[in-house]
Amino acid sequence: MPDDSILIALTLIAIIVSAVIDRRKTLMGLRRGGKMLLNLLPQFLMLLVIVSVLLTFVPREAIVSGLGKQSGGLGVIVAAGIGSVALVPGPIVYPLAGMLVENGMSWTVISVFITTLMMVGILTFPVEKAYLGLRLAALRNILFFFGALIIGVLVGSVL
Repeated sequence: MPDDSILIALTLIAIIVSAVIDRRKTLMGLRRGGKMLLNLLPQFLMLLVIVSVLLTFVPREAIVSGLGKQSGGLGVIVAAGIGSVALVPGPIVYPLAGMLVENGMSWTVISVFITTLMMVGILTFPVEKAYLGLRLAALRNILFFFGALIIGVLVGSVL
């Protein structure tokens, strides 16, 4: 993984190149990005507080035994269930996953959690049902749920 300073430098170079090409569009894009960041900030901070409190009060050993490498299939199923129900925006998920990996959660569990979070929607099912119909919405969620499990096993076997 690249050093943060390299990513920051590359981002600044890309912004400068974009500004040279079209200053107006670059400023418009920066404003939109800033607004998106401000809209996500309350959710991100709340999730950060919740995870920090959880990590403070729940012993690290409990997290590792429940969702770590030793948790086996049960940890994967728990992560898939939580990911299927939770509504967390993508930009917030990745820092959260990083914190959980640092605290001993296995890559298999993390990948299943992220994949189900992004692809399976229990809470959004009524909206999907309205637009796609019951059969297609259910089929989509079921296939993506099992797809997430397969992805988790593949990631776990590679990492």
